[in-house]
Amino acid sequence: MAKAVKTIGILTSGGDAPGMNAAIRSVVRVAISKGLKVKGIMRGYAGLLEEEIVDMDSTSVSDIINRGGTILYTARCKEFTTAEGQQKGAEICRKHGIDGMVVIGGDGSFRGAGKLSALGINTIGLPGTIDLDIACTDYTIGFDTAVNTAMEAIDKIRDTSTSHERCSIVEVMGRNAGYIAMWCGIANGAEDILLPERYDGDEQALINRIIENRKRGKKHNIIVNAEGIGHSSSMAKRIEAATGIETRATILGHMQRGGTPTCKDRVYASIMGARAAILLSEGKSNRLVAYRNGEFVDYDIQEALNMTKDIPAEQYEVAKLLVR
Repeated sequence: MAKAVKTIGILTSGGDAPGMNAAIRSVVRVAISKGLKVKGIMRGYAGLLEEEIVDMDSTSVSDIINRGGTILYTARCKEFTTAEGQQKGAEICRKHGIDGMVVIGGDGSFRGAGKLSALGINTIGLPGTIDLDIACTDYTIGFDTAVNTAMEAIDKIRDTSTSHERCSIVEVMGRNAGYIAMWCGIANGAEDILLPERYDGDEQALINRIIENRKRGKKHNIIVNAEGIGHSSSMAKRIEAATGIETRATILGHMQRGGTPTCKDRVYASIMGARAAILLSEGKSNRLVAYRNGEFVDYDIQEALNMTKDIPAEQYEVAKLLVR
């Protein structure tokens, strides 16, 4: 039987992602429209355990939809991975009258959300990560902004790479997932794309392609390298030594996490936030909001965590055909 919820907490956990503020804003305003009280929890699960909890109303989230990062701040919390930490978190929720929770983050954050749900706190997860590596969803909050930020940076790197007739290795974020790398590789017209899910470590083949490209008149090369492969600086040195072509490595890093969220990240995050608030108002718990096959849906958190995900075959085949 659905349990009535009167007060919900909201936190952001793990890596920040553009669009998190849009989701926070939507949760707060839709929850209030449903007659619920809302409390913001600062610095993720770490802030929950430290009772960094503030009341929120509609004005608390004014003028934040266009801002990157998260107004609630974020952190990782080892203590919350323990049974003792999770029990303490649930008790603090009850102490502050929080009987529902919205957790915005990635897989690790959702494991914590599932534990809170099992301890009697109605919990809904929202996929907030630039990595696009949550298996149950085709969209994660922040990916669109991050991939556009990376794309624009690589366009600029190509300009200078062309001017100097050099090879450039550009490392993009994504942890162990290659989605940002693949999308940028296609969008930026890269000569090579290195994905953790597909790269076989054959650096000699990469070198041979660079040499062949130079023989047929190509004066520059862009290699998009995923964070999950890494070692871009040492790779650049080896390529330069083997080819005689000046090779530079650029690691884009955390610039991909920041910046004004795109329209897509604002709209999709808002819809997901609204769905989370509605689910809690209906007494639902242990659900993860997702976007799949063109629709916003929700899954049991454990079911979602058990799913697996790989680079879409069609996208990868297109990428292989386009790189030259």
